[in-house]
Amino acid sequence: MDEPRVNLPELTVSELSTALKRTVEDTFGYVRVRGEVSGYKGPHSSGHVYFALKDESAKIDAVIWKGAFGRMRVKPEEGLEVIVTGKLTTYPNRSSYQIIVETLEAAGIGALMALLEERKQKLAAEGLFDEARKQLLPYLPVVIGVVTSPTGAVIRDILHRLADRFPRRVLVWPVKVQGEGSAAEVAAAIEGFNALPEKGALPRPDLIIVARGGGSLEDLWSFNEEIVVRAAAASLVPLISAVGHETDVTLIDFAADRRAPTPTAAAEMAVPVRAELMLDVDSLARRAIASWQRNQEARRNELRSASRALPDADEVLALPRQRLDQASERLRRGLRANAQSHRVSFSRIGGRLSAHLLRGTLERRRERIDAFAERAGRAFRNFVAARRARADRGAQLLAAFSYRGVLARGFALVRDAAGEPLRAAAAVTAGMPIEIEFADGRIGAHADGAPAADKPRVRRGRGSGQGDLF
Repeated sequence: MDEPRVNLPELTVSELSTALKRTVEDTFGYVRVRGEVSGYKGPHSSGHVYFALKDESAKIDAVIWKGAFGRMRVKPEEGLEVIVTGKLTTYPNRSSYQIIVETLEAAGIGALMALLEERKQKLAAEGLFDEARKQLLPYLPVVIGVVTSPTGAVIRDILHRLADRFPRRVLVWPVKVQGEGSAAEVAAAIEGFNALPEKGALPRPDLIIVARGGGSLEDLWSFNEEIVVRAAAASLVPLISAVGHETDVTLIDFAADRRAPTPTAAAEMAVPVRAELMLDVDSLARRAIASWQRNQEARRNELRSASRALPDADEVLALPRQRLDQASERLRRGLRANAQSHRVSFSRIGGRLSAHLLRGTLERRRERIDAFAERAGRAFRNFVAARRARADRGAQLLAAFSYRGVLARGFALVRDAAGEPLRAAAAVTAGMPIEIEFADGRIGAHADGAPAADKPRVRRGRGSGQGDLF
């Protein structure tokens, strides 16, 4: 049995832990380690992050200080295979060693794609990518909000394209599009645009464009963060995602209402072409005018046809005038016959009466006769007044259909030497004597030439009376 080595120096636990810490740090210094993230629960209340890296047979604790964690583009995720760079040290309180991580990246593109697919399935299961919840884009937005970097070429491309197609008011919310804090800034910009009042000094936009130029998967990773995807899905203002080039796909593309392959294409989706709209409006205006003209011409033709179908004024009033004459004749004969009948009856009865009775009877009869005469007079006057009013109405209708009303409006009626109306220019020969009737009289004249060949012919009206002056 070996004897105890009493000549070894005596060390305290703290001294031994410190010596081990110094030995580990001096021996290894900075290391690059590949492993799978395990036990990750998010940042601690202090802002530091604690988890472990493991492989098939070993495990090592890892710490990311608050400052380094904020600078990382790729954050730890449970089960994500990563490559970390950091300093190896010990933690004396638990007699364990750990790595202080300063940089962290996914272990190859496959790891990031696996993480992206897992996050996509998770958000899709929550319904954030459903087509039913997507909004229609406004046809012509008044205000367009753009979330992008204010110094890149993206905002210049969008503004230039909008100016070419249909100039609109643009509000730019400047953000970082990659690196530390970029995801939080993009999400805050989307929420900020939604929070603006509709009619404030800075109005709420009718459409939001989230834009960024192309880059690697790591460069575009901010637009795969849950905070950005959830903000896009919750936006009440229609949103277009224009992140990267046509082949780049991020999770915000699935949550947005529309995805544009490039920022320039997003501007094209946002507004129509003003010149094309002006052409469409002009075309519609011409079609409306042509339709109105066709309708007016159809109504004009209908009016002409109706005017030709109207009967002559004499024909309209002939029968009523005849009935009036017959009624007048019957009235006079009837009144005379009625008076004669009463006179004969009175004489017959008077012969049978005494003078005294006759006087009394005559008085009564006279009173009755006076009453009858008064009633008959009133009836006659009423009848005559009714017939006169009817005759006046007929006269007014006759005047309305008479050609003299047309002459009073400035027209003239041309007759030949026999007094017959001339209805066509072809009926007039050079030197032919003619008579022109105006509203206030007639004058004689002679035609000084043959009618022009290109003048339209006047169509004859119907009937043998007055001709058609239209």
